[in-house]
Formats: sequence, C-alpha cells, structure tokens
Amino acid sequence: MISIVIPLYNKGELVATALESIARQWPQAGSVAVGGDCVMGEGSGAAGEPGSVAVKMEDCEIVVVDDGSTDDSVEVARRYAMGHKLPVMRVIRQSNAGVGAARNRGVAEAKGDYVTFLDADDEWKPGHLSELAALAREYPQCGVMATNYENRHADGRMEPNQLRRLSFAGDKGVIDNYFEVASESNPPLWTSAVMVRREALVAVGGFPEGIKSGEDLLTWARLATRYSIAYSMRVSAVYNRGHSNPRPPERVDEVGKQLRLLYKENKGDAGLRRYLALWYNMRMSRCLAHRKYAGALTALWHSLRYRPTLRIAKPLVKFTIHGLRHR
Repeated sequence: MISIVIPLYNKGELVATALESIARQWPQAGSVAVGGDCVMGEGSGAAGEPGSVAVKMEDCEIVVVDDGSTDDSVEVARRYAMGHKLPVMRVIRQSNAGVGAARNRGVAEAKGDYVTFLDADDEWKPGHLSELAALAREYPQCGVMATNYENRHADGRMEPNQLRRLSFAGDKGVIDNYFEVASESNPPLWTSAVMVRREALVAVGGFPEGIKSGEDLLTWARLATRYSIAYSMRVSAVYNRGHSNPRPPERVDEVGKQLRLLYKENKGDAGLRRYLALWYNMRMSRCLAHRKYAGALTALWHSLRYRPTLRIAKPLVKFTIHGLRHR
C-alpha cells in the first residue's frame, strides 16, 4: 500500500487543488496491478502510458494531518473527497506543532509500506504515482524514490528544475552521489515529489520537529547517507513557490548543527562537505536579506571553512548593490 501524507495548515483555498491532482492519478477506473504489499505490477498505468506501473486506487490511502488550522481547510478537504473519487481519506487533527511534526504524525498513522508526501499547496501531474511505483519495482534495493519537478512562481512563470552531475545517464537511474548533485544544482529531492519506504524513514528518525525551515533538507541528507535513491527525470510534480512564505533565518541553526554531526559520522564525505558549505551559503543569504549581520558573518565563516569558493560572493554583491540602491 502507498500512503499519501498531506500536512495541512490554513490552506483552505488550495487543498482542493492538491486533492484534485491526486484524483488525476486515475483518469480511468479499473486499472489492474498485481504483486507485493504495494500492489504494483506492469500494466497500462494510471496515466495510460505503455510499460508504466499501475497503482490501484484501493491500494492507496490519503492521510491528512490538520496541524491546528484555524480556517476551513478540513471542511474543504472533506467536501472535495465526498464529491470526487479518491482513495480512502483519513483526517487526523492535532494542535499546531509545525510541518515536521505533522508529517511524522502522518507517517505514524500510515498503513502503507511506502509513504509519499504532498503539501497542500502543491500538485502532482497525471502519472506521478505510477512513475514512483515503477521506480520502486525496478530498483527494489533503494529506500527512496523520487521524480524531477518544476517550479511555478507567483507570477505564473514555470521554471524547470535543472540538475547537474547525475551519476546515471538516461531518463532514470540510481543517484549514488546525492550530495554532489545537490550542491552543484537545484535540489534533486523535494518533499512533494518523493516516496520513501516507511521503515527507512522511521530508521532515520523521521522529520526533525521544531524547525521551520530546512527540516526536509536534513531528512533527505540523513536518508542519502544510508539508502540508495532511485530517480526519474520525468517532471511529474509542480512546486508552487508563489505560496511559500519567506521566513527569517532561525536564531539557532539546528539544521547546520545536525548536518555537521552527519558529516562527522560519515568520515568526512567530500560531497557532504560541499553540501554543508551550500547550506551556510544559503543561510548567509537569508541573514543578509533580513539584516541579521552577526548571523551572516557566522554563516560566511562556516561556508569558507567547508568550501572556500567564489560562490559566496554572489549574495554579498547582491546585498551590497541592493543597499546602495536604497540609500
């Protein structure tokens, strides 16, 4: 079984679109699949593509975790489910504890051997689940399956996700150099385009809680040090960046702390070292954007410590130019 976990917090105007994208995984009823707890097999596929892997609707579930919403999010989700054909949907309510805690609650409640995620403000394209199922069947040694995605900005502009230094050629394969890819290109793993073996996610402790930004990056990093990643270059999900709320950097950099511990545990992995430098480079940019200069200097020092490179000059130059223009 595949469990689809949707963390939900005040997204009443958007969650129906996310659920509609799940419904589009089954444009025609009656797809046939066989074998395995995930009930996957060769067939016409949910999107009707030859050679894909079909996923039966009845062998999926939707777990909506309402993280203390104060709007009509839950009511919108329930109304949509009542009026459309979807996998069985369960709604679990909890006091607001953050997206990491909501995802962990969904994983704890999930019945499937595989867990995939869909944030309430994002979307799947038709055939997304069948693509993930195909990866799980073709690469049974992998603990993580993921597809490529595209970015939709607030102005409606679509931006493809560019990946570099992949360790395989062709449309799909196994990423065995995750940190090198992640540090040299756009993030290869994004939460709403990932499926994980439930036991693998539990083994790394799930998502860190109490962190407002970067909790997903830390989770993928922990998984990447222990499990292979099956990847499809097919763009099957849409990241709606226009709905993301930019936040100031957290006062305590728990993500950086945990990444440093991970680096020590993995005996100085060169790719992870570059990834650490990238994290601090991003943190420096956010600190500068919010005029937190002490935090920016600390992040700059860490970035240079792990990877001295001219890439750090970009946010500094950008911020300097911005400051001069607004003097």
